[in-house]
Amino acid sequence: MAYVKIMVHAVWSTKYRHPWLTPEIRKKVIEHIRSNAREKGIKIDRINGYTEHLHCLFWLNADMSVAKALQLIKGESSYWINQQKLTATKFEWGVEYYAASVSESVIPTVRKYIENQEQHHSGISFDEEFRQYLEDFLENGPDE
Repeated sequence: MAYVKIMVHAVWSTKYRHPWLTPEIRKKVIEHIRSNAREKGIKIDRINGYTEHLHCLFWLNADMSVAKALQLIKGESSYWINQQKLTATKFEWGVEYYAASVSESVIPTVRKYIENQEQHHSGISFDEEFRQYLEDFLENGPDE
């Protein structure tokens, strides 16, 4: 048996950063994502977001890649949102996402950050935040 303890912080947005995720819709989507992830064997620790994006802190299990986990979360949830007709037009997540492993020592900080998204985004837009993630990745990420 494999014993894996890897936490991932992932961030993804709606297509074209459209603000579909009103508080009411966001709550329903988050509840659904939690339920669906549980069925797929993905353990979500925290999930929250703002009008055009979500942050998710989850455990990566031994037989699943980050790409596969996010495909299961994003793909199924966009299908569900459209089936439930939660938006006036067709809902889509954007193709891109950001994901990073999280050290045990900073998990409490990441949890708090995810929980406080509304407050956080009163001072910084998602575009600015995502740009910061990408700059950090380019400075400190793997070379290709």
